[in-house]
Amino acid sequence: MTAMNNPDFLRIERDGADGSKHYVVHTHDPKFTIELIPDPAAPGQIGRGVIKRILVPNSWAGDYTKYSKFIGAAQDFFSRSFEEPVPKSAARRFLT
Repeated sequence: MTAMNNPDFLRIERDGADGSKHYVVHTHDPKFTIELIPDPAAPGQIGRGVIKRILVPNSWAGDYTKYSKFIGAAQDFFSRSFEEPVPKSAARRFLT
């Protein structure tokens, strides 16, 4: 788990023969998946990621303004998901 808290997104990393693949999934409506690759030109060589593929429901085809704000949020989530984890002792103090 990482230092950010966003229940709307989930990052999945899959290792394969051709390297690792990174997916950010928006878990609430509107549901979609973005495949990203780390940006080698960014500081830390991750950045907000380079979009490789976007998978959206058929009902969204062509309506890019409908989900453009979510794509930016997904890229921000991707970047933050590589931050250092928060120690459990620090995370627990906010629960009370």
